[in-house]
Amino acid sequence: MSRAGSTRVHLYGWLLLAPAAILLIAFTHYPTGATLVHSVFSEGTALRPSTFVGLENYGFMMGDEVFWRVVGNNFWFAVGTIPASIALALLMAVWVNGRLPARGLVRMAYFTPTILPMIAVANIWLFFYSPDIGLIDQVLRLFGASGHNWLGDPDTVLGCIIIMTIWKESGFFMIFYLAALQSLPPELEEAAKLEGAKRWYIFRRITFPLLMPTTLFVLINATINSFKLVDHLFILTKGGPDNASSLLLYYIYEVAFSFFEEAYAATLTAVLLAVLAVISIGQFAILDKRIHYR
Repeated sequence: MSRAGSTRVHLYGWLLLAPAAILLIAFTHYPTGATLVHSVFSEGTALRPSTFVGLENYGFMMGDEVFWRVVGNNFWFAVGTIPASIALALLMAVWVNGRLPARGLVRMAYFTPTILPMIAVANIWLFFYSPDIGLIDQVLRLFGASGHNWLGDPDTVLGCIIIMTIWKESGFFMIFYLAALQSLPPELEEAAKLEGAKRWYIFRRITFPLLMPTTLFVLINATINSFKLVDHLFILTKGGPDNASSLLLYYIYEVAFSFFEEAYAATLTAVLLAVLAVISIGQFAILDKRIHYR
């Protein structure tokens, strides 16, 4: 190929890459860089422009009791949602992958919560959790139990949010597991059955190990999702009572748009990005080499 032809090929390649690169830089890399820069400046006003303060915002964050309360909430929220969502998604995928009557209808029922708007989901569960008139309290009343303010009690509000999140996300993760199950070679299961292996043994020794790449993908997505819940909290609890249900991204939203402390919100965002980066890199570094079979 001549030099002019090689240049033309490279030009075509860059032109094809340009739209995606422009969007990625404009909406991912530039906001990330701007956030990191903004986090080391003070909050500016019309009379007092922002100035460089170094790590002062980070020092204030370390002494912020609400921040540590929110971090603890987010930790337990992740612990409660990630394993349960993945396990339930895998169980549903195995169930609807078999010979099941009305299998298409069951798949649609499992996937429906995923396509519902977040605001609609929050309002549905708000009806469930409403004290006295809510569905849960009405069912409990049939058994002689008294009602409970599920979203107004600091001991139960985070658990209520966890249950709602598991219900919404499991159907989404099920799709990935279902696709992975349908791509597995059936000869492996048939050979195991000829050797007298039982269904549980086949799943534990053959099916689940081959699903580990999908599990890693789902695990990363579930981890990211556990740090980005805002809409549901805005409708259900607004982070209350007493920040018992406030999560990190919702706290960033409050700081930025309710308290108008953009510099501190940038600091919190930088910490959130760092946490997600460390978790994702750790998952890939530790798990990726253990789950791909060659």
